[in-house]
Amino acid sequence: MLNYNMEIGAQFQRLCHVQMRRFLFIIGVIGSIVVLFQILVLPYKSYLSTISHATTGSALVKVEHVTLSNSSKLTSIDVVHEVVNNSLASDSEDKARDEAEMEGMEKDYNLLSDDDGDKDSSLEIAGEGQSLTEITSESNLDLDKSLVMRNVTKIDNSYDRGTGLEDQLGPMGQIKESDKHSMLNKSQETNTFSVPGEVQNRSGEISSAHDDTQLVETQFKRANNGLLQQDSASRSNSSLVSGNLFMNKKRIKPTSISQMNLLLLRSTYASKSMGPQWSSPRDRELRFARSQIENAPIIKNDQEIYASLFRNYSMFKRSYELMEWMLKVYIYNEGDKPIFHMPNLRGIYASEGWFMKLIKGSKQFVTRNPRKAHLFYLPFSSKRLRATLNAETFAREKVLENYLKNYRNIIAKKYRFWKRAGGADHFLVACHDWAPQITNLYMGSCIRALCNANVARDFKIGKDISLPVTNIPNSQDPQKNLGGKPASERPILVFFAGGMHGYLRPILLQFWENKEPDMKIFGPMPRDIEGKTQYREYMKSSKYCISARGYEVHTPRIVEAIYYECVPVIISDNYVPPFFGVLDWEAFSVFILQKDVPNLRNILLSIPEEKYLVMQQRVKMVQRHFLWHKRPVKYDLFHMILHSVWYNRVFQVKL
Repeated sequence: MLNYNMEIGAQFQRLCHVQMRRFLFIIGVIGSIVVLFQILVLPYKSYLSTISHATTGSALVKVEHVTLSNSSKLTSIDVVHEVVNNSLASDSEDKARDEAEMEGMEKDYNLLSDDDGDKDSSLEIAGEGQSLTEITSESNLDLDKSLVMRNVTKIDNSYDRGTGLEDQLGPMGQIKESDKHSMLNKSQETNTFSVPGEVQNRSGEISSAHDDTQLVETQFKRANNGLLQQDSASRSNSSLVSGNLFMNKKRIKPTSISQMNLLLLRSTYASKSMGPQWSSPRDRELRFARSQIENAPIIKNDQEIYASLFRNYSMFKRSYELMEWMLKVYIYNEGDKPIFHMPNLRGIYASEGWFMKLIKGSKQFVTRNPRKAHLFYLPFSSKRLRATLNAETFAREKVLENYLKNYRNIIAKKYRFWKRAGGADHFLVACHDWAPQITNLYMGSCIRALCNANVARDFKIGKDISLPVTNIPNSQDPQKNLGGKPASERPILVFFAGGMHGYLRPILLQFWENKEPDMKIFGPMPRDIEGKTQYREYMKSSKYCISARGYEVHTPRIVEAIYYECVPVIISDNYVPPFFGVLDWEAFSVFILQKDVPNLRNILLSIPEEKYLVMQQRVKMVQRHFLWHKRPVKYDLFHMILHSVWYNRVFQVKL
């Protein structure tokens, strides 16, 4: 019996050991699975939390029928303008926006396909190209870092717009007192609009419009606070809009054209560019050029170009001559197509492609020896960057930003020229809406030619260049259909037609569509041949043509108005017009703040006929500076862009 009990005990112990081993084995397997799961899932943690944060942080206001005046209501605005939590809108919205803009403009303008502009093999730069895979792999970024959305509503200006002009801009230093007082006197004029000379509004004529302006401001302040109530009687026509319409989240006042003039004047005397780590003959040449420009002899009469279009014609003329004589540009060979070295010649982003095509074919300005270069060109297409990476991955802004960061690191590692001046002598030309944001962090020291020239965001007056948004009706004949009727044969006071992109255009139509017989304010027009012909005829028959912002501040309508000799009316707060550093835009265009849309008619009628005639003639004169040519000609758009880059670089160099 004792032996039997001992045997049972021994068997029980063996069974316990077996069960214990199984238990420990199962625990080990479970632990391994948990560790493996954590390793695989952890990189996505930040991205998922970002999405969650963006979703919960969006404070959208539902607006049914927003009453704007006693006789009109704003209905069916199918627009989501801006997410209130400062993050980017969803990628689907961005993609839809790009596709809408591209489809519209590509249907309007059937460009003939051209070659890539790479035929001139003599301009190839020594060095190995860098493939898309190599550039992408260099970054070694975790997914959670590469997909974090950036805050794009940050204000980069170094002044507080809530204070007076003197407090905003600080001491003017070496600026001449006469210039200072002249600029300040100009800034004290009304901010409602900007035209040459003094134009007085008649108080009796604008009282009702002024009331509408106050009503608009009141409505949008209420929208910002989320206090708009739902109209239960009209739920079927409701639409979601963000709380940010005319008044932005921080209620920062827009920068007027007069304030931009002051910022430009200040930047001339207070360059913040990084000094070179070592001097070179090119620095001495740039200092010589600056001295020559600042001491340019006064030119009173010139048959070649029109002095009234420029801020300082004598300085522009001397600078342009020095550019033709001295400037050399080095084009980096790194990077593979389609993002690099493959110009995009279609759609609303075509300006970056046309410049790339023409600079790569320029034997006058391009050098194969980087030691002889005054400027270094980064030959990428922001439009193709977005399209290519978006096709390979769910490319948000941060992915594009890190791709360019990695490209910059390759350039800095392979060459010494980036480090010499911290990138201040490098430049890029980019027209995509995202270009200011994706280039600001890692290429912000470069001179950036940008279509999206928003001074309230990442655009730096005096360093960056405002790039015109252009569409070419016929690449073989860029001047086809240009021109318009004489001023005496323009019965239409003002014209606008376009898609309801952004938040401003629906407001414009709400106030002025079908309100006055001489105001032709429409939504999108038919895209067939008849519709496009009618669009051109309206522009050719109108005194003023409205360029109202869409999703962003830039629009091709400014250049279109110039093509058809119609005085541009720019309604886009904080937009810096093209070639702002050299052209005097107030000499041939009108600037109206967005909040003054209700006062549009009275503003235009208050401009004397004599001043309109002068502006209209100047529009005809300035047209040559906004034309592309397959073979560049003097003072055309290619040369104006290149000159603006040269001019800003020259004035970054301290004497």
